[in-house]
Parts: sequence; C-alpha cells; structure tokens
Amino acid sequence: MVRSLPAVLFLASLFSLPLAAAELPPVAEQEIDFARDIKPIFEKHCLQCHGTDAQEGGFRLDVKTNALNGGDTGKAILPKESGTSPLIERVAGVVPEMMMPPEGEEPLTKEQIGLLRAWIDQGATWPDSESGTVEIDHWAFKPITRPELPEVNHKEWVKNEIDHFILSKLESKELLPSPEADRYTLIRRLYLDLIGLAPTPEEVEAFVNDPSPDAYEKVVDHLLASPHFGERWGRHWLDMARYADSDGYEKDNPRPNAWRYRDWVINAINEDMPYDQFTREQLAGDLIDNATKMQQLATAFHRQTLTNTEGGTDQEQWRVEAVFDRVETTGSIWLGLTIGCARCHSHKYDPIAQREYYELFAFFNNGDETTTEVPRSEEAIQKYEANMADYNQKVAALEAEVKQAREEATSKYAEWEAGVLARITQESQDPLQYHPLTEETVTAPQEDTFEKL
Repeated sequence: MVRSLPAVLFLASLFSLPLAAAELPPVAEQEIDFARDIKPIFEKHCLQCHGTDAQEGGFRLDVKTNALNGGDTGKAILPKESGTSPLIERVAGVVPEMMMPPEGEEPLTKEQIGLLRAWIDQGATWPDSESGTVEIDHWAFKPITRPELPEVNHKEWVKNEIDHFILSKLESKELLPSPEADRYTLIRRLYLDLIGLAPTPEEVEAFVNDPSPDAYEKVVDHLLASPHFGERWGRHWLDMARYADSDGYEKDNPRPNAWRYRDWVINAINEDMPYDQFTREQLAGDLIDNATKMQQLATAFHRQTLTNTEGGTDQEQWRVEAVFDRVETTGSIWLGLTIGCARCHSHKYDPIAQREYYELFAFFNNGDETTTEVPRSEEAIQKYEANMADYNQKVAALEAEVKQAREEATSKYAEWEAGVLARITQESQDPLQYHPLTEETVTAPQEDTFEKL
C-alpha cells in the first residue's frame, strides 16, 4: 500500500513525540525514605557517570547541592513535579536517544521509576549527611553551633568553659590534669603564646610578686594591648595569604612596598577588626562605597601572587596564573577547601564542580591590577584630610607667585627682545657707524700683490 509523503511524515512524527505524563510509570504509593529507597538506585545505576569520578553533562548525583542544582542543561529534579522532571524523562526513555542509563547498561524498572517519582512529588527531600546519605560530610559546610558543656566529676578543677571539655576528655581516658604551673613558667608560656617574645626579668618578677587575685588577667590584658600581639598572630594569616617581600620565580625581585599590606593585617588584628569586615576589605575593599585608602590597601591580599619577570615570559600566561592563585587561595582560606583540583576536573571529595571553579575564576578575571599611593596609616590619612584646606591654600598661593613671576619674566623678555631687534635694525642700516674698521683693515694692497695674483 502506497502512502502519500505527508502521511509518512505524520506517522514518523508520532514516534518522536514525548510520552505524556500519564504514560510514565505510576507514582509509588508510599512514604519515601531517601536512604532506603532512592540512594541505592543512584548508587547502582547513576554514579558511574554522575558521581565522584565523572560528571557527564556537568551533572552530579552523589552530592545533594549539585544534584538539585542540575547540570549543563539545567535542573534535572523539579521538586513536586515528577511528571516534568528531566530526570524522570531520561530514565523512562521519553526520548529514546536520551535514555538513561545509556544503551548497554541495566535500565531502571517501572517500580524504581515510580519510587523516584514519588520521592520528587514528595518534595525531593534529601536529609543531611548525618542521616547516612551520600551528601559529603565536610566540616567547612557545617554551621557553627555552641555545644553543651560536658559533665565532669572534678568540678573544683574547672575555672572556665574550656576546662569542661579538657577535663571531660581527660576523665574519659582516666587521666588526671597536670598540676598548675608555677608563676615563672606561667608567665613565660603566656608571653610566648600571645606575643611570641619572652618576658623580661623585670616583668617576671613583677608578676611573681603581685599578690592581687587578678594578677594573671592583668598580664593577659597587657599583652593583648601590645602591638606585638598583632605581629605574633598576624603571621598565621600572612602565611595563608602567601605574603612575601619578593616576587618568587627566577629573578625573585624585591617588593619594596609589600610591607604595607603586612602592617595592615597586623593593625587589623590589634584593632580587633570583626572577621566579616576583615573579609570584605581584603576581597573587595576597593568596591566599598567611599572606600578609604586603607580599605583599598587591604585588597593587596590579591597582589601577593607570584610574579614572573624572567625575560621571554608570556605576560598573559602569568596573569592567568595569578588569577588561578587568587581563586585557590580564596577557596582554601574562606571555604576551607583545596579547590585547586577543580581547575582540571570536578572535585572528587568536595562538592566543587569544575564549572563552579571557573565561575569564581571569571569573577577574579574581571579585575585589573592598579597601583595606588596610600598614606602610611589611617592616622596619617585623617591628618592629611584635616590639613587639606590649608594645604590647598598654600598651593594656591605658591601657584599665584609662580604665575606672577612668569608674567613678569615674559614682560621683561618681550622688552629685552624688542630692544635687541631695534638695535639690529639700526646697526644693519649703517654698520660702519657701529662697527668702525681699524687702520689695518683698510690698508690697500701693494702693487706687487696684484702682479702675483
């Protein structure tokens, strides 16, 4: 039987139409437990291509956040909408060439698809990692909570909340606390811990002979107020910020002004700057409204990257290397993650996709390095601003003097020039009057001279 071309095309189109939601496997009629019903399906059928080792299409199913965010083509799981969720369409084979798992792998049964549909329709609930799911359990992702103080037996030993935790651990090991250190040892430990310097003999004797009950607290307050406190504890941050006084690489040229950022960190710690402000000023201090010079200086955090000035280097290559360094340093400091692996592949042990890495890279890649003159301290800035009016007045007076001197010099020069020109004119009309000839110059040549010529 011969069919017309339009009829053939119509029949062919029927095979390419997506299945209606009613044709999908039915939704399971039960309360879904993720760990019991869904996790095994993912592990058996999905994680080989969408797990720690591979993320086809940018889609990862072993981490809650990534799974719900979807992949390169968008979200795959639409909570409460299983009938239109791309995940269900793939595993049900709505479009045969996009069937998941792919050809050659064991497909999901109708019962498994029904469980997935029920899970999605019930909100796609994915419990926290403590419940035994595949969500990565990383300390950096956990919110900070104040724990309950543990019970201890020897309460008389406890002097503060921290002692509860120390003593609880000791008692669990059937250990007793060490005896309290003598004052000579105590002040030495205190000085080395807080400022990294040993106390002087006079400071030791003053503490040892201080009978007041708050003698220890007074020493602590004194050390916290010392500028050496910021120097001692700023070192830890400067190590993380890869601070150095030279460029690194082959020439390792000195950075004569690098110490300005070092001092900013020290001063921030000594001033007990809140950590959120400490973060904002270093990551984007120049973008703060009406940013001060010191807030701009804080962004030198990003200028601590290695710099290669060897002859023949490709400057664009090393600019990109500096951006990589900023991305990975920001990740290690503020995210608590070594995200450098994601430069080449999605992270196997942390939920950082390669795509997310380069999203962060794009942010830093929009920045340009600039050099700004910054006064040596906030105090210097304030003093400068306070004296700005007087400074401008003095500059204006000096500029007026220069202008007047220039005008006077110009006038005198014009007068001198006019006199010179007039004299040249007069002399050119009668040169003998102004330059008479001497007797030698007017002596007539002898006759024999002409004969010789």
